[in-house]
Amino acid sequence: MKRSLRTLSFLLLMHPLHAAEQVFFAFDDHNIAWQHNLKLTLETAQKHPGNPVLRNGPPGSPDHGHAILYGTVLKQGDVFRMWYLGMHEPQVVKGQAPGWWRPMCYAESKDGITWIKPELGLVEFSGSTKNNICLVEGEPWSMTRVNDFLSVLYEPDEPDPAKRYKCAFIAHMPIEDVKGGRSKIGPNEKRWGAFVTATSSDGLKWKCVGDRPANAGGERFEVSSLYRFGDFYYATGQLLSPWSWRADGRDIGRDMLAYRSPDFVSWSKAKAFSYARPGQLSDPPVKGQQMHMGAGLWNRGNVMVGLHGMWQDAGEKPPKDKSWNYGVRVDLGLMISNDGVHFREPVPGFQVIPRGREGEWDDVAILQGHAFVNEGDKTMVWYSHWNTGGDLENMDIGLATLRRDGFGSLSCKVADEEAHFITSTFTARDIALNVDGVTPELPLTVELLDHLDHPIAGYSCKVSTHGIRVPLPWAKPLPAGRKLALRVNFAPGSSAKVYAVYLNE
Repeated sequence: MKRSLRTLSFLLLMHPLHAAEQVFFAFDDHNIAWQHNLKLTLETAQKHPGNPVLRNGPPGSPDHGHAILYGTVLKQGDVFRMWYLGMHEPQVVKGQAPGWWRPMCYAESKDGITWIKPELGLVEFSGSTKNNICLVEGEPWSMTRVNDFLSVLYEPDEPDPAKRYKCAFIAHMPIEDVKGGRSKIGPNEKRWGAFVTATSSDGLKWKCVGDRPANAGGERFEVSSLYRFGDFYYATGQLLSPWSWRADGRDIGRDMLAYRSPDFVSWSKAKAFSYARPGQLSDPPVKGQQMHMGAGLWNRGNVMVGLHGMWQDAGEKPPKDKSWNYGVRVDLGLMISNDGVHFREPVPGFQVIPRGREGEWDDVAILQGHAFVNEGDKTMVWYSHWNTGGDLENMDIGLATLRRDGFGSLSCKVADEEAHFITSTFTARDIALNVDGVTPELPLTVELLDHLDHPIAGYSCKVSTHGIRVPLPWAKPLPAGRKLALRVNFAPGSSAKVYAVYLNE
């Protein structure tokens, strides 16, 4: 298959999240901080019965060793687009690609379940260009060798059409190729965990930004995400001691740090401490608890939502013939940020996507991607498997689903008593609820408040039908330009579950 799906009309159909929409999720204890008699229930995603939905390729293909979602899924028009990392046959034996190269591979789907790998004709591999490898150009050449986590960002409003797609990835460059010096922090490595950025007009042919990695002159950095939040681009990723440490200077395992840039060219040398699992910061730390490869993130406009790897060391040392990480187990947990920098778990340790049971395809450890799409009444989330034994087998890509935006809900803690929550302030023209379990006999009563929690006369309504986006039936338009808040009341005996509040300008 050639490029029949990538046409001008296809690109014109691309609709990013409307910038004016805010989402107050049930698990967002900043925007829904004020609660009475309510409990939060998080949901476990349901794995697709046909998993894995994208498998590694046949011998000789660029993803023969594995197809791994250290990558991104976007829905653009009526097409799902996936960027993922391949690995060809020599890696199955050696554990890494020659030259530290995992090709940036590309796939498309009409439903997010059945995927095709188009022949892009861009990169020669095994004597042929009939493959799905994206082209990455740059100097030095080692910057173009994708090795780990790949994050793709699409900005339709970018003035330069050649830069509407942006990406960040890890390239393990030789030290001599890194211009700008290197940090004295950490061991004297022979290669650099380089944080590389690139731009593209179509997401298929890329050019590296500049002639040096974003972290040239600083410590190594294993970048794992790229997004724009407010005035800055942010890139979060993984580090551990000796390149990272607790606030008091003591050692720490894998944690998440963030760089930022105002223009996608110049990146901060300073980094922000974004996240570590609670057990990593306790005194003493929980043995063997780490977070893996930063986070797979979803920008919802006013909040960042994502999944992080809940790493747990093996209980004992691996056998001599096994990899150092043999026995490591990883599940995926939920996280949220209100500023794009600092992340937290709504319920520490909760597994949104648990690894599979023994004998299942994803039974060892699983990996998050930037792979979230709201499709109809479902949220679709793609992830992949990691065989920590070092054999690099069964490392394919699976799909899990939830109710649309249904990561968690608020409901009554004590069933026969009233309950309510009050949101933070906002301005909006339309408000809707993602709600279940309401009835005409036991509706939710919703009130509009001013910024001092005073009810605004004439703005009260009842919600007696459930749905993923139920408009609030106000008797008149909302006050324009005023700071408002919402109070949602649950009657005694109510079985209602509120998953999210949607606010539109």
